[in-house]
Amino acid sequence: MKPLPLGSKIGILGDGQLGRMLSQAASRLGFKVVVYGPDAESPAASVSAVSKVARYTDETALDRFAAASDVITFEFENVPVASLDYLVSKGAKVTPNARALGITQDRILEKRFARSVGINTVDFYEINSLDDLGKAIAANGLPALLKTRREGYDGKGQVWIRAAEEAKVAFDSLNGRPAILEAKADFLREVSVIAARGYDGTVKTYPVGENHHVSGILSTTLAPAVVSDTLKIRAETIAKKVLEGLDYVGVLGVELFVLEGDELILNEIAPRVHNTGHWTQDGCLCDQFEQHIRAVAGWPLGDTTARFQVEMTNLLGPDVLAWEALSQEPDSRLYVYGKDDPRPGRKMGHINRLKAML
Repeated sequence: MKPLPLGSKIGILGDGQLGRMLSQAASRLGFKVVVYGPDAESPAASVSAVSKVARYTDETALDRFAAASDVITFEFENVPVASLDYLVSKGAKVTPNARALGITQDRILEKRFARSVGINTVDFYEINSLDDLGKAIAANGLPALLKTRREGYDGKGQVWIRAAEEAKVAFDSLNGRPAILEAKADFLREVSVIAARGYDGTVKTYPVGENHHVSGILSTTLAPAVVSDTLKIRAETIAKKVLEGLDYVGVLGVELFVLEGDELILNEIAPRVHNTGHWTQDGCLCDQFEQHIRAVAGWPLGDTTARFQVEMTNLLGPDVLAWEALSQEPDSRLYVYGKDDPRPGRKMGHINRLKAML
Protein backbone atom coordinates (compact mmCIF):
# COMPACT_ATOMS: atom_id res chain seq x y z
CA MET A 1 0.00 0.00 0.00
CA LYS A 2 1.27 3.48 -0.84
CA PRO A 3 1.82 5.45 2.40
CA LEU A 4 -1.09 7.73 3.24
CA PRO A 5 -0.11 11.42 3.04
CA LEU A 6 -0.48 13.86 5.90
CA GLY A 7 -4.06 14.99 6.39
CA SER A 8 -5.54 11.64 5.29
CA LYS A 9 -8.58 10.36 7.17
CA ILE A 10 -8.35 7.22 9.27
CA GLY A 11 -11.65 5.61 10.24
CA ILE A 12 -11.86 3.72 13.52
CA LEU A 13 -14.69 1.27 14.20
CA GLY A 14 -15.23 1.39 17.95
CA ASP A 15 -15.36 4.33 20.30
CA GLY A 16 -13.80 3.16 23.58
CA GLN A 17 -10.54 3.97 25.30
CA LEU A 18 -8.43 2.11 22.75
CA GLY A 19 -10.03 4.16 19.99
CA ARG A 20 -9.31 7.27 22.05
CA MET A 21 -5.60 6.51 22.29
CA LEU A 22 -5.42 5.48 18.63
CA SER A 23 -7.06 8.78 17.69
CA GLN A 24 -4.59 10.76 19.79
CA ALA A 25 -1.66 8.95 18.16
CA ALA A 26 -3.06 9.50 14.67
CA SER A 27 -3.63 13.19 15.31
CA ARG A 28 -0.03 13.63 16.45
CA LEU A 29 1.13 12.15 13.14
CA GLY A 30 -0.99 14.60 11.14
CA PHE A 31 -3.98 12.42 10.32
CA LYS A 32 -7.66 13.21 10.82
CA VAL A 33 -9.72 10.58 12.61
CA VAL A 34 -13.32 9.57 11.94
CA VAL A 35 -14.55 7.47 14.84
CA TYR A 36 -17.66 5.28 14.47
CA GLY A 37 -19.61 3.80 17.35
CA PRO A 38 -22.94 3.72 19.16
CA ASP A 39 -22.17 6.24 21.91
CA ALA A 40 -22.34 10.00 21.32
CA GLU A 41 -20.41 10.68 24.54
CA SER A 42 -17.70 8.08 24.01
CA PRO A 43 -14.04 8.28 25.07
CA ALA A 44 -12.90 8.28 21.43
CA ALA A 45 -15.45 10.76 20.09
CA SER A 46 -14.28 13.48 22.46
CA VAL A 47 -10.77 13.54 20.94
CA SER A 48 -11.55 12.85 17.27
CA ALA A 49 -12.12 15.20 14.33
CA VAL A 50 -15.39 13.51 13.36
CA SER A 51 -17.72 11.19 15.26
CA LYS A 52 -20.36 9.09 13.54
CA VAL A 53 -22.91 7.66 15.97
CA ALA A 54 -24.73 4.58 14.70
CA ARG A 55 -25.16 0.85 15.12
CA TYR A 56 -22.39 -1.26 13.58
CA THR A 57 -25.00 -2.88 11.30
CA ASP A 58 -26.43 0.39 9.92
CA GLU A 59 -25.48 0.15 6.23
CA THR A 60 -26.45 3.72 5.42
CA ALA A 61 -24.19 5.00 8.19
CA LEU A 62 -21.42 2.61 7.12
CA ASP A 63 -21.65 4.02 3.58
CA ARG A 64 -21.06 7.53 4.92
CA PHE A 65 -18.25 6.27 7.14
CA ALA A 66 -16.51 4.60 4.20
CA ALA A 67 -16.86 7.73 2.07
CA ALA A 68 -15.25 9.80 4.85
CA SER A 69 -12.25 7.48 5.43
CA ASP A 70 -9.11 6.71 3.43
CA VAL A 71 -8.47 3.55 5.46
CA ILE A 72 -10.56 1.88 8.15
CA THR A 73 -9.44 -0.09 11.19
CA PHE A 74 -11.08 -1.21 14.45
CA GLU A 75 -10.33 -0.89 18.14
CA PHE A 76 -12.08 -3.92 19.60
CA GLU A 77 -12.83 -7.44 18.48
CA ASN A 78 -16.62 -7.47 18.83
CA VAL A 79 -17.29 -5.41 15.71
CA PRO A 80 -19.45 -7.64 13.45
CA VAL A 81 -17.44 -9.34 10.71
CA ALA A 82 -20.38 -8.66 8.40
CA SER A 83 -19.80 -4.92 8.85
CA LEU A 84 -16.20 -5.29 7.65
CA ASP A 85 -17.34 -7.40 4.70
CA TYR A 86 -19.92 -4.77 3.80
CA LEU A 87 -17.36 -1.96 3.92
CA VAL A 88 -14.97 -3.93 1.71
CA SER A 89 -17.80 -4.65 -0.75
CA LYS A 90 -18.25 -0.89 -1.08
CA GLY A 91 -14.61 -0.40 -1.95
CA ALA A 92 -13.28 0.62 1.47
CA LYS A 93 -9.75 -0.30 2.53
CA VAL A 94 -10.16 -2.18 5.84
CA THR A 95 -7.34 -3.57 7.95
CA PRO A 96 -6.83 -5.86 9.81
CA ASN A 97 -8.80 -8.14 7.51
CA ALA A 98 -12.19 -9.69 8.23
CA ARG A 99 -10.77 -13.24 8.31
CA ALA A 100 -8.43 -12.32 11.15
CA LEU A 101 -11.30 -10.76 13.07
CA GLY A 102 -13.59 -13.75 12.49
CA ILE A 103 -11.01 -16.26 13.70
CA THR A 104 -10.10 -14.32 16.83
CA GLN A 105 -13.75 -13.68 17.74
CA ASP A 106 -14.33 -17.42 18.20
CA ARG A 107 -12.26 -19.35 20.75
CA ILE A 108 -12.66 -22.65 18.88
CA LEU A 109 -11.57 -21.16 15.55
CA GLU A 110 -8.73 -19.32 17.27
CA LYS A 111 -7.30 -22.48 18.84
CA ARG A 112 -7.71 -24.46 15.62
CA PHE A 113 -5.88 -21.70 13.77
CA ALA A 114 -3.09 -21.67 16.35
CA ARG A 115 -2.53 -25.40 16.01
CA SER A 116 -2.60 -25.14 12.22
CA VAL A 117 0.42 -22.80 12.31
CA GLY A 118 2.32 -24.84 14.89
CA ILE A 119 1.37 -23.01 18.12
CA ASN A 120 0.54 -25.12 21.16
CA THR A 121 -2.72 -24.68 23.10
CA VAL A 122 -4.45 -26.45 25.95
CA ASP A 123 -6.71 -29.32 24.97
CA PHE A 124 -10.19 -28.05 24.12
CA TYR A 125 -13.65 -29.35 23.24
CA GLU A 126 -16.55 -27.84 21.33
CA ILE A 127 -19.65 -27.65 23.55
CA ASN A 128 -23.12 -27.22 22.06
CA SER A 129 -25.15 -29.29 24.53
CA LEU A 130 -25.05 -30.69 28.05
CA ASP A 131 -24.31 -34.09 26.49
CA ASP A 132 -21.26 -32.58 24.74
CA LEU A 133 -20.10 -31.23 28.08
CA GLY A 134 -20.43 -34.59 29.79
CA LYS A 135 -18.41 -36.32 27.08
CA ALA A 136 -15.74 -33.62 27.20
CA ILE A 137 -15.40 -33.90 30.96
CA ALA A 138 -15.08 -37.68 30.67
CA ALA A 139 -12.33 -37.26 28.08
CA ASN A 140 -10.48 -34.41 29.72
CA GLY A 141 -11.07 -34.77 33.45
CA LEU A 142 -11.54 -31.99 35.98
CA PRO A 143 -10.99 -29.22 36.82
CA ALA A 144 -11.71 -27.57 33.47
CA LEU A 145 -12.82 -24.15 32.31
CA LEU A 146 -16.09 -23.65 30.44
CA LYS A 147 -16.22 -20.47 28.33
CA THR A 148 -18.50 -18.95 25.75
CA ARG A 149 -17.01 -19.29 22.28
CA ARG A 150 -17.64 -15.64 21.49
CA GLU A 151 -17.42 -12.39 23.43
CA GLY A 152 -16.70 -12.56 27.13
CA TYR A 153 -13.72 -10.70 28.54
CA ASP A 154 -12.22 -9.74 31.91
CA GLY A 155 -13.45 -13.01 33.40
CA LYS A 156 -16.99 -12.72 32.01
CA GLY A 157 -18.67 -15.64 30.23
CA GLN A 158 -16.60 -18.35 31.90
CA VAL A 159 -16.90 -20.71 34.84
CA TRP A 160 -14.67 -23.34 36.42
CA ILE A 161 -16.03 -26.86 36.77
CA ARG A 162 -14.28 -28.72 39.58
CA ALA A 163 -16.72 -31.59 40.16
CA ALA A 164 -19.02 -33.50 37.80
CA GLU A 165 -22.14 -32.39 39.67
CA GLU A 166 -21.30 -28.76 38.83
CA ALA A 167 -21.54 -29.36 35.07
CA LYS A 168 -25.25 -28.64 34.59
CA VAL A 169 -25.20 -25.44 36.65
CA ALA A 170 -22.14 -24.25 34.71
CA PHE A 171 -23.74 -25.07 31.35
CA ASP A 172 -27.00 -23.36 32.29
CA SER A 173 -25.12 -20.24 33.41
CA LEU A 174 -24.07 -19.61 29.80
CA ASN A 175 -27.73 -19.48 28.72
CA GLY A 176 -27.36 -21.85 25.80
CA ARG A 177 -24.55 -19.96 24.09
CA PRO A 178 -22.06 -22.08 22.10
CA ALA A 179 -19.13 -22.85 24.37
CA ILE A 180 -15.68 -24.34 24.67
CA LEU A 181 -14.29 -26.50 27.46
CA GLU A 182 -10.60 -25.90 28.06
CA ALA A 183 -8.23 -28.12 29.99
CA LYS A 184 -6.60 -26.51 33.02
CA ALA A 185 -3.22 -25.03 32.11
CA ASP A 186 -0.56 -25.73 34.75
CA PHE A 187 1.25 -22.50 34.07
CA LEU A 188 3.78 -20.64 36.17
CA ARG A 189 2.85 -17.16 34.96
CA GLU A 190 1.27 -15.31 32.06
CA VAL A 191 3.22 -13.18 29.62
CA SER A 192 2.24 -11.29 26.52
CA VAL A 193 3.89 -9.91 23.43
CA ILE A 194 2.65 -6.97 21.39
CA ALA A 195 3.62 -7.20 17.73
CA ALA A 196 2.97 -5.40 14.47
CA ARG A 197 3.10 -6.23 10.78
CA GLY A 198 3.11 -3.90 7.80
CA TYR A 199 1.64 -4.36 4.32
CA ASP A 200 5.12 -5.34 3.07
CA GLY A 201 5.37 -8.18 5.60
CA THR A 202 7.76 -6.40 7.96
CA VAL A 203 7.24 -7.62 11.54
CA LYS A 204 8.30 -5.84 14.72
CA THR A 205 7.75 -7.06 18.27
CA TYR A 206 7.86 -5.25 21.60
CA PRO A 207 9.64 -6.80 24.59
CA VAL A 208 7.71 -9.43 26.53
CA GLY A 209 5.52 -8.26 29.42
CA GLU A 210 4.51 -10.20 32.52
CA ASN A 211 0.85 -9.88 33.54
CA HIS A 212 -0.98 -10.23 36.84
CA HIS A 213 -4.76 -10.55 37.07
CA VAL A 214 -7.20 -10.02 39.91
CA SER A 215 -10.66 -11.63 39.63
CA GLY A 216 -10.06 -12.28 35.94
CA ILE A 217 -9.19 -8.64 35.12
CA LEU A 218 -5.69 -7.49 34.24
CA SER A 219 -4.22 -5.58 37.20
CA THR A 220 -0.59 -4.94 36.21
CA THR A 221 1.88 -5.53 33.42
CA LEU A 222 5.63 -5.27 33.98
CA ALA A 223 7.69 -4.84 30.83
CA PRO A 224 10.25 -5.68 29.75
CA ALA A 225 9.70 -8.75 31.92
CA VAL A 226 12.61 -10.60 33.49
CA VAL A 227 12.62 -13.66 31.25
CA SER A 228 15.19 -15.85 29.54
CA ASP A 229 16.43 -15.24 26.03
CA THR A 230 14.89 -18.59 25.11
CA LEU A 231 11.45 -17.43 26.21
CA LYS A 232 11.83 -14.12 24.36
CA ILE A 233 12.67 -15.89 21.12
CA ARG A 234 9.81 -18.36 21.51
CA ALA A 235 7.30 -15.60 22.24
CA GLU A 236 8.45 -13.52 19.27
CA THR A 237 8.28 -16.59 17.01
CA ILE A 238 4.70 -17.29 18.09
CA ALA A 239 3.68 -13.67 17.44
CA LYS A 240 5.23 -13.80 13.98
CA LYS A 241 3.40 -17.05 13.17
CA VAL A 242 0.10 -15.43 14.18
CA LEU A 243 0.70 -12.28 12.14
CA GLU A 244 1.76 -14.16 9.03
CA GLY A 245 -0.87 -16.89 9.36
CA LEU A 246 -3.64 -14.29 9.51
CA ASP A 247 -2.05 -12.06 6.82
CA TYR A 248 -2.46 -9.41 9.48
CA VAL A 249 -1.63 -5.72 9.10
CA GLY A 250 -1.57 -3.69 12.31
CA VAL A 251 -0.87 -4.34 15.98
CA LEU A 252 -2.08 -7.33 17.94
CA GLY A 253 -1.56 -8.80 21.39
CA VAL A 254 -0.72 -12.44 22.07
CA GLU A 255 -1.25 -13.75 25.62
CA LEU A 256 0.81 -16.80 26.54
CA PHE A 257 1.05 -19.21 29.47
CA VAL A 258 4.58 -20.07 30.63
CA LEU A 259 5.09 -23.71 31.58
CA GLU A 260 8.08 -25.51 33.11
CA GLY A 261 11.21 -25.15 31.00
CA ASP A 262 9.96 -21.86 29.50
CA GLU A 263 7.61 -23.71 27.19
CA LEU A 264 4.76 -21.52 25.95
CA ILE A 265 1.15 -22.22 25.06
CA LEU A 266 -1.31 -19.76 23.60
CA ASN A 267 -3.95 -18.27 25.85
CA GLU A 268 -5.59 -15.70 23.56
CA ILE A 269 -5.01 -13.53 20.52
CA ALA A 270 -6.33 -9.96 20.62
CA PRO A 271 -6.69 -8.50 17.08
CA ARG A 272 -6.05 -4.92 18.19
CA VAL A 273 -3.92 -2.76 20.41
CA HIS A 274 -3.98 -4.36 23.82
CA ASN A 275 -4.19 -3.49 27.51
CA THR A 276 -0.88 -5.29 28.17
CA GLY A 277 0.79 -2.95 25.67
CA HIS A 278 -0.09 0.31 27.44
CA TRP A 279 3.37 0.31 29.03
CA THR A 280 4.83 1.17 25.60
CA GLN A 281 3.41 4.69 25.90
CA ASP A 282 6.25 5.52 28.29
CA GLY A 283 8.65 2.65 27.73
CA CYS A 284 9.28 3.08 24.00
CA LEU A 285 9.73 5.92 21.52
CA CYS A 286 7.00 4.44 19.30
CA ASP A 287 4.15 3.10 21.38
CA GLN A 288 1.62 0.46 20.28
CA PHE A 289 -0.97 3.07 19.27
CA GLU A 290 1.36 4.98 16.97
CA GLN A 291 2.61 1.65 15.62
CA HIS A 292 -0.89 0.56 14.66
CA ILE A 293 -1.55 3.87 12.90
CA ARG A 294 1.77 3.58 11.08
CA ALA A 295 0.94 0.04 9.96
CA VAL A 296 -2.58 0.70 8.66
CA ALA A 297 -1.45 3.94 6.99
CA GLY A 298 1.35 2.13 5.14
CA TRP A 299 4.10 4.04 6.94
CA PRO A 300 7.35 2.38 8.06
CA LEU A 301 7.00 0.63 11.41
CA GLY A 302 8.52 2.46 14.37
CA ASP A 303 11.25 1.59 16.86
CA THR A 304 10.13 -1.01 19.43
CA THR A 305 13.23 -0.83 21.61
CA ALA A 306 12.41 -0.40 25.30
CA ARG A 307 13.97 2.72 26.84
CA PHE A 308 12.46 2.16 30.30
CA GLN A 309 11.11 -0.76 32.26
CA VAL A 310 7.52 0.18 33.12
CA GLU A 311 4.87 -1.17 35.44
CA MET A 312 1.41 -0.43 34.05
CA THR A 313 -1.47 -0.57 36.54
CA ASN A 314 -5.10 -0.48 35.46
CA LEU A 315 -7.36 1.95 37.30
CA LEU A 316 -10.62 0.11 37.81
CA GLY A 317 -13.81 1.77 38.93
CA PRO A 318 -13.26 4.07 41.92
CA ASP A 319 -9.45 3.73 41.66
CA VAL A 320 -9.54 6.70 39.30
CA LEU A 321 -11.02 8.92 42.00
CA ALA A 322 -7.53 9.02 43.53
CA TRP A 323 -6.38 10.97 40.45
CA GLU A 324 -4.99 13.85 42.50
CA ALA A 325 -2.60 11.64 44.45
CA LEU A 326 -1.75 9.54 41.40
CA SER A 327 -0.96 12.63 39.36
CA GLN A 328 1.67 13.65 41.91
CA GLU A 329 3.60 10.37 41.91
CA PRO A 330 7.19 10.81 40.69
CA ASP A 331 8.38 8.89 37.63
CA SER A 332 4.86 8.09 36.49
CA ARG A 333 2.26 9.19 33.94
CA LEU A 334 -1.48 9.07 34.43
CA TYR A 335 -3.95 8.25 31.64
CA VAL A 336 -7.67 8.85 32.19
CA TYR A 337 -10.21 7.67 29.60
CA GLY A 338 -12.94 10.25 30.12
CA LYS A 339 -15.63 7.79 31.15
CA ASP A 340 -18.48 8.53 33.53
CA ASP A 341 -19.69 6.09 36.20
CA PRO A 342 -16.60 4.58 37.86
CA ARG A 343 -18.37 1.36 38.75
CA PRO A 344 -16.35 -1.53 40.18
CA GLY A 345 -14.32 -3.41 37.57
CA ARG A 346 -14.73 -0.80 34.82
CA LYS A 347 -11.49 0.33 33.20
CA MET A 348 -11.32 4.05 33.85
CA GLY A 349 -7.65 4.69 33.15
CA HIS A 350 -4.14 3.46 33.86
CA ILE A 351 -0.88 4.67 35.30
CA ASN A 352 2.58 3.89 33.98
CA ARG A 353 5.31 3.85 36.63
CA LEU A 354 8.89 3.97 35.39
CA LYS A 355 10.93 1.32 37.21
CA ALA A 356 14.33 1.56 35.52
CA MET A 357 16.12 3.19 32.59
CA LEU A 358 17.45 0.61 30.14
